[in-house]
Amino acid sequence: MSGSGATMRTLYDVPGPRGKALNIAVSVLCVLGLMGTGWWVWSALAEKGQLAAEKWEPFLTPEMWLTYLLPGIAGTLQAAAFSIVLAIILGILLGVGRLSENRLVRNCCGAVVEFFRAIPLLVLMLFCFQLFADSELFPSTELAVAAVVTGLALSNGAVIAEIVRAGIKAIPKGQGEAAIALGLGHGQTLRMVLLPQAITAMLPAIVAQLVVALKDTALGYQITYVEAVRQGIQAGSAYSNYIPSLMVIALVMIAINLGLSRLATFLENRLRSGRKPVAKPALEKVLVPQT
Repeated sequence: MSGSGATMRTLYDVPGPRGKALNIAVSVLCVLGLMGTGWWVWSALAEKGQLAAEKWEPFLTPEMWLTYLLPGIAGTLQAAAFSIVLAIILGILLGVGRLSENRLVRNCCGAVVEFFRAIPLLVLMLFCFQLFADSELFPSTELAVAAVVTGLALSNGAVIAEIVRAGIKAIPKGQGEAAIALGLGHGQTLRMVLLPQAITAMLPAIVAQLVVALKDTALGYQITYVEAVRQGIQAGSAYSNYIPSLMVIALVMIAINLGLSRLATFLENRLRSGRKPVAKPALEKVLVPQT
């Protein structure tokens, strides 16, 4: 029996003739239901004139893109880029801090993570916006972007911290025990042995969180930040084509997210294929006295 067949029998019983017929019938009904729903949505939009050719003509003009869409897309990418970098740095620091041997550091990092995980992101953005405005930390033109980036970095950094902690905890205990037995300290074990191995395993979950951060930039609309969804709505108001504008913005966001996912897959494959046994030379460098 092939490996895939053995896996199928391990996970669930292989359906018999009646089961296969039932699965086919259910699949056909689901496909027909999706097609019917799609046709109903298409007909409703067409009846309202939202799919007429003149609704899509503005997207062929430079004014639509230069005035509305491109500034919004640039704002989304700018906020996402800054917040992603800060969230990764913050997440790694907090995640490693939660594994510290120092009880005070461990508890403080845990409190910070749980606090920012519990606060709704929109509330956090509004609070940062008001705080920055009252304290005059940023120019008035930069208040919105600062609040969006800060809120996204704190919220997603707390989630990434849990991903980092779980990724390190998932590594077999023997890895850490062997490193400690060879004379490495707790911090050296985390930095040189556990964290490098956990990075590859954590990458899909981290990228999924980064995609969430990219989409959550749309919440900046509530504090007047110029991002893709806000600009799509304004374009729809200017040209009376809300549905086409939002559909174009949705396609752009899907393309960006797919590109980010492909990049993550590429990086993960490179890390898996290019991983070298760096731990042994590193340990020897630490343990063998230099002459």
